Amino acid sequence: MKKSMIAAQLYTLREFCKDEAGLRESLRKVKEIGYEAVQVSGIGPIAPEIVKAIADEYGLTICATHVGYDALTTDLEATIEKHKLWNCQYVGLGSIPEAFRNSGGAGYAEFAGIASDIGRKLKEHGLQFIYHNHHFEYTNYDGRTGMAILQGDSDKDAVHFELDMYWVQAGGASPVDAVREVDGRMRVVHLKDMAIVDNKQVFAEIGEGNMNFPAIIDACREIGVEWYVVEQDVCLRDPFESLAISYRYLSSLATE
Repeated sequence: MKKSMIAAQLYTLREFCKDEAGLRESLRKVKEIGYEAVQVSGIGPIAPEIVKAIADEYGLTICATHVGYDALTTDLEATIEKHKLWNCQYVGLGSIPEAFRNSGGAGYAEFAGIASDIGRKLKEHGLQFIYHNHHFEYTNYDGRTGMAILQGDSDKDAVHFELDMYWVQAGGASPVDAVREVDGRMRVVHLKDMAIVDNKQVFAEIGEGNMNFPAIIDACREIGVEWYVVEQDVCLRDPFESLAISYRYLSSLATE
């Protein structure tokens, strides 16, 4: 992992990126921390051209996104054009839609087929569909977890993964093993730490919690991860400070 491969997930800064002025100031601060890339997610209704211009202004690569399910089904053409404008290969979905999740193993299998169709259409344009997990994908359905169904029943070329290491651990799985299971199918990983504060499990800055990040980063290196994205859903301090703490820790593990 090089320092240039560490990216900031703008969902972490969603309260600051609601308009053009907020996005500009946020990206300025992200660049000042040392990040060279961002993942676009959770920002306000800002024209794609403006997002691109601001990112370029601060020399930030848009390495990946999270888009809504509708953007992949009813508005796929516009989604493709936006990612081409941003020169962004990785089109992410943050979660399986609730209707599929609430339908048990059959729902996961149905979604795996739909995701495969979406992924194949994206590949025709040089883009890659990536799926971001939470903990509920590790629910067991007659001997198979939802994650196992997503991995096993989807097109291996069309559907890749963007495993969130916190949520993997929260689901009771091994982050290192989970990374190795998607060898060849993951180029973007989500990183945040897990800590116990006041007897409660909380999101934490990387290096401030209890997860084994040296081992996680080594496993990601082994399978060829390209982007190491810092995403902290909830911060117990200023989110920019949280991103800075995580960046400094990951930089200490970087090869250059």
